[in-house]
Amino acid sequence: MKTFSIFFASSLCASIQAFAPLSSSTMSRTSSSSTSLDAATIQFVRGLDEKVIPDVKLTRARDGSSGVATFQFVNPNVFDSSTQAQGEITGLFMIDEEGEISTTDVNARFANGKPQAIEATYVMKSPYEWDRFMRFMERYGEENGLGFTKA
Repeated sequence: MKTFSIFFASSLCASIQAFAPLSSSTMSRTSSSSTSLDAATIQFVRGLDEKVIPDVKLTRARDGSSGVATFQFVNPNVFDSSTQAQGEITGLFMIDEEGEISTTDVNARFANGKPQAIEATYVMKSPYEWDRFMRFMERYGEENGLGFTKA
């Protein structure tokens, strides 16, 4: 189960929110819009949408002044031999109808000399950047069968 969790940096007992899979009836309704030009997507190589849905962990300062999103992709399709010719990984690009959010803090994990996972970190330095990221995640969740829930 893929989750999108929020942890507040200044308290261990803070509320936790998550993206969880939507019901099948909701998924069928939202999946028809995924082919739109305004679909929310994640890319490592420009023009190549990542098909693997990441685990996302989020921390935020209590005063809302900053936050960090950590994405973990296990066996992303950017590692597939059929996609290697598309280009080099140059960053994590989150693209939606509002534009693009990006980070170059992207690291690969290897096992036995083979790439296994990608971890990317996106730092938000203002409440505006936090709100923009959350709008992206809401769209991305809708496109990929994830719903935002508060635990």
